[in-house]
Amino acid sequence: MHATVLTYAVASLIVVAQSALVLSQEPTATTSAATQQASTPTRSVGSDTIRFGGRTIAAGDTVNGPVLAAAGDLRVRGVIRGTAVAVAGDIIVENGGTITGDAIAILGNVVTVQGTVGGASRNYSRSFSWLEGVEQPATRRATGDAMSLSLGWLVVMLLVGIGVLIFASAYLDGVSDVLEQNFSRSFLVGIAGELGMIPALILVCAALAVTVVGILLIPFAIVAYVLAVMGFLTLGFLAVARLAGGGFGAARGEEKGKALRGLVIGIAIFMGLWVLAAAFQWSPAVSTVLRMIAMAVTWVAATAGFGAAILSRGGTNRDAAKKAPVDESASWQTPTPITGVAAARKPVRT
Repeated sequence: MHATVLTYAVASLIVVAQSALVLSQEPTATTSAATQQASTPTRSVGSDTIRFGGRTIAAGDTVNGPVLAAAGDLRVRGVIRGTAVAVAGDIIVENGGTITGDAIAILGNVVTVQGTVGGASRNYSRSFSWLEGVEQPATRRATGDAMSLSLGWLVVMLLVGIGVLIFASAYLDGVSDVLEQNFSRSFLVGIAGELGMIPALILVCAALAVTVVGILLIPFAIVAYVLAVMGFLTLGFLAVARLAGGGFGAARGEEKGKALRGLVIGIAIFMGLWVLAAAFQWSPAVSTVLRMIAMAVTWVAATAGFGAAILSRGGTNRDAAKKAPVDESASWQTPTPITGVAAARKPVRT
């Protein structure tokens, strides 16, 4: 957070400094540009200094600078009268686009595609060696954005897992028991459940469409069905993470402490794969391989957990994890003796 604020502060200082320099040293150029703008019929859209998530200056539009785009690309197809700055993104001056001042890209690049930049074009990403040599900056996603997204999901899953462990630990225990006893069966049932989600929803909607009242309930049924599926997937994934993390945690401690420790370690393992893939976003080949590994591992965990949630009915049926008892005494009561083993005598009722 401090690094983000510092970056925006530096960008603001650069904008102010460049604007002051242009106003103090080039009054004639500014006057001529203003005169030319007044004589040319264009649509002025005012000034919008800061925009998050990228921005596009459409053809025929004129914006009074300075203009700052954060966490996204700044595409210029019209006219920016002043300085243009992009933080964690690129400045792309396309055909017909004009920037009368300087174009400054922090953690990005300045790309001119048959456009014009009246001032200087400056890139402040060359000081970071891991950003050098990256091709096609216009289509590249910033590594910082990918890291923020993956870390955000990590925090969300941790909060959801802790909430489930506190308020619905009994249901989580039921799914975990089924997974621990029948992992392969849970995985197969999970695949069948994923393949049957859409047909099951169609059958539910068709059954409700028989009556007039049922037709009115179809939207609510769809929402409830989606929420139930998402709940089963989340509960199953947390159960898998808890079992996976339990193998790395210490054996001592109370049951609640061990469950919390295992859940946190398991979520960190699964979501850490996505964080690692985001850290190599600057390298397309490495990032693709790591992302495929993370996707495969996450799919296996979510599928097995989903199947266990179905078998245990959302953790309410813990008997699904129990095996049927076997009467071992019946195997010894054979009418014919086996070689080397004396036949057991059946009990006689008196």
